Amino acid sequence: MAERTIEDRLREEYFELLPDIRRVVEHLEAKIKYCVLPISRKLDKHEQIVVKSRIKECDSALDALRRHQEGGTFDRTYPDRYSLTDLKDLAGVRVLTFPRSRWIEIDMELRQRFIDWESDPVLSYDKIDTLAFKYYGYCEEASKKVRGELQIVSMLIGLYWEVEHAAIYKPTPRLRGIADSLEMKQRDNDVHTALRAFEDEFEKQIRNQNR
Repeated sequence: MAERTIEDRLREEYFELLPDIRRVVEHLEAKIKYCVLPISRKLDKHEQIVVKSRIKECDSALDALRRHQEGGTFDRTYPDRYSLTDLKDLAGVRVLTFPRSRWIEIDMELRQRFIDWESDPVLSYDKIDTLAFKYYGYCEEASKKVRGELQIVSMLIGLYWEVEHAAIYKPTPRLRGIADSLEMKQRDNDVHTALRAFEDEFEKQIRNQNR
């Protein structure tokens, strides 16, 4: 019988963790929806808040853990060194908001409810602007093994990320190098800048009409 590989061990661990991952997602999504309910009830017609949850797929989790290792590979001499519980985003919830003013308001509300969670904001290419607020931590009521990830992001940028991620990362590993090119990073930054400018101008026009 062939010896089990590191990938075999990790796939087995993934399906052992899957019930915990599902509980964390369900608990986190329900808690966030409850926390943002007071804000949701006072939205104007043009405003939106959408809470989306996701569970990291098995192969995606293995790839992520591999990328975190030195040289982007597993050391075959230490097969027991690796665990998917080292990942912070097996269970994730993203809050999409429009316009950006609600993005700030929701972050202030949720930050008080997840005060012990680790902050790791997503910054722009030039490190000047914050593109998303991101937090990691345990929902101990749901699981003490699996951490959850909370993201709060502008709806326009969040939806753009879904397109960008699906186009570059999911179809084939060969395309991942595209995202690392300086030209694509600059174009990516241009998109973020344009989307933020759109939202800023939109909110400015709304304020002018309300005067």
